[in-house]
Amino acid sequence: MKKLREDADTIIKESIQAVLPDIAVIEALKKKNFNKKNIYVVAIGKAAWNMSRASCDVLGDKIVKGLVVTKYNHSQGDISNFTVVEAGHPIPDENSVRGATLALELVSTLTEEDHLIFLISGGGSALFEKPVENVLLSDIMDITSQLLSCGADIVEMNTVRKHLSAVKGGRFAKHCKADIYAIVLSDVVGDRLDSIASGPAYPDLSTSNEALEIIKKYDIKVSDRVKKAIEIETPKHLNHVETLVSGSVTAFCKAAAISAEALGYQPFILSTSLSCEAKEAGRFLAAIAREIADGTHDGYFKRPCAIIVGGETVVHLTGDGKGGRNQEIALSAALGIEKLENTVLFSIGSDGTDGPTDAAGGLVDGNSADRIRQFGHNPEAELGNNNAYYALRASGDLVITGPTGTNVNDISVILCQ
Repeated sequence: MKKLREDADTIIKESIQAVLPDIAVIEALKKKNFNKKNIYVVAIGKAAWNMSRASCDVLGDKIVKGLVVTKYNHSQGDISNFTVVEAGHPIPDENSVRGATLALELVSTLTEEDHLIFLISGGGSALFEKPVENVLLSDIMDITSQLLSCGADIVEMNTVRKHLSAVKGGRFAKHCKADIYAIVLSDVVGDRLDSIASGPAYPDLSTSNEALEIIKKYDIKVSDRVKKAIEIETPKHLNHVETLVSGSVTAFCKAAAISAEALGYQPFILSTSLSCEAKEAGRFLAAIAREIADGTHDGYFKRPCAIIVGGETVVHLTGDGKGGRNQEIALSAALGIEKLENTVLFSIGSDGTDGPTDAAGGLVDGNSADRIRQFGHNPEAELGNNNAYYALRASGDLVITGPTGTNVNDISVILCQ
């Protein structure tokens, strides 16, 4: 089991390293002919600092001014000619508004003779916020909390948030007269550009009616004042924005497959679009692991093998514990693979911060559930209480990477010897 866990650690490190945004941003900028005099940069999201540093590596002092808006503890220091703002995630805060306000001030001075490089990564929906007229930040904070608790997926959440924001759903681009070159690191299954960071520079494909239907579907409590704001449509056409996707969960899964193969495992990517309840995903993956272990799939999966799934699950909060979707997958899977030999499973977020915790996710084996019990926790009860963090911490099964500087969804991997 020790060798399997060591191999899992290697796959985690190498796959994250492969999807760091630096190289992708550098290649994207080298392809672009910047034929106007002044270049400005605005970067938002969990990978904003790394993406900005990469832009400086290519363009240097050609950048007149830049702005980074990222999550707390995701900045790695000063960048010349850039202002760096750290803000709240997954719930926006006053610094989210400050970052958006600074961005709007920056682009308000630009003309058609300027270029704006807009670097977008996951997390921007919370980190980059300015409420529309008659909506308060407290309204958005409350609605975001309700959407997170009820199990709404990222597209549903962002459909609602776009209609409450002055900088989402293409509205930020409307404030900018300069040509915009948007480089996007995708954290949305299917790379839906109007949903990544809530599409601040992309025509909105969602409608006010859809946002209102989502509020009704999940019984989200909103005031009449907020409903009236949602009824105002977002921009559906933008003709001064060029967008390039530079990274996604597909690349993350492929990187994990390459790493696993180098370690002697036959890799199989089952899906790059997993989207369901986290604990159900854990049960599903555990069922696959058990069937591989008992030889059910010998005609399909040649052991040793690595079964890889990418995407983004949701957590429907029924308890008051601490955790994240990847930790919940891992704890659920730990119960499903209990006493199973020669099998480990990990689930991690590429950004290194799973939910409101300092863990990227969890790495479990057939003895994890028993270790959790030995340290005084009931794994079934902890799963029901959404308390995967403390259960996995007790058993030594948390994956701690620290902030990685990238954000391209999650992967779950089963390793079978």
